[in-house]
Amino acid sequence: MSGRLAGRKALVTGAGRGFGRAIALGLARDGADVVVHYNSSQSGAESVATEIAGIGRTAHVVQADLTSWEQIAAMAQTAFERFGQIDLLVNNVGDVAPEQQSWREIDEHVIDRVLAVDIKGTMLTTHEIGRRMLDADGGAIVNVCSNVVVTGSARAPQYAASKYGVIGLTKSYAAAFAPSVRVNAIGPGYIETETTLEREDWRSGRREWVLERTPLGRIPGPEELVGMVVFLGSADSAHMTGGFVLCDGGFSMVGA
Repeated sequence: MSGRLAGRKALVTGAGRGFGRAIALGLARDGADVVVHYNSSQSGAESVATEIAGIGRTAHVVQADLTSWEQIAAMAQTAFERFGQIDLLVNNVGDVAPEQQSWREIDEHVIDRVLAVDIKGTMLTTHEIGRRMLDADGGAIVNVCSNVVVTGSARAPQYAASKYGVIGLTKSYAAAFAPSVRVNAIGPGYIETETTLEREDWRSGRREWVLERTPLGRIPGPEELVGMVVFLGSADSAHMTGGFVLCDGGFSMVGA
């Protein structure tokens, strides 16, 4: 690792498992101390914190339901009290409605849940951490979006809608927080996390379908994409804000 985040303080949402876990550990390896957020994966978050300590960095674990403004505000307050500042926020939490296999299975509860987590949760976390960053010395925010904003989702249209919302939030807060706080988003495709591997469609042909259409010919594990988060959170991307970077192996190439 490069040490590009040496001395930085970070908060990663949904860091108890999957991509969030890989991000939290990757930031620590690059020099950051990390607030490890979880909602229900307490044992996973505590395990991540232990690994971060083993790397030689400091970690704090915090629980919050990201559909609750009150809990998000409390999380932000705790993070700033424990570290004194937060230089990097990674909004990793998202709900892909993994149990839904077709648009025909849509119901109001699943629509409300996905939009509440992906849009409301991302917006309020950005709001609460970002405004504190503005009062301090600035910072960077990285939103984990998806290539679904290019491809759409016939399986779960509400998920595509929610990630379009994250793009809107990214651009809006990039303008609102400029010039001292930068806000960017990444757009991964499929990542082989625990959640992906457990999906029924992944076990019944979806993986092979995706591989056939991916020019780089592989589906990454979460660790492979951490470098893009580090890049957007470091001074290497100092003149980038309001941006969206696809990193899906070429699956959804788009024009300029």
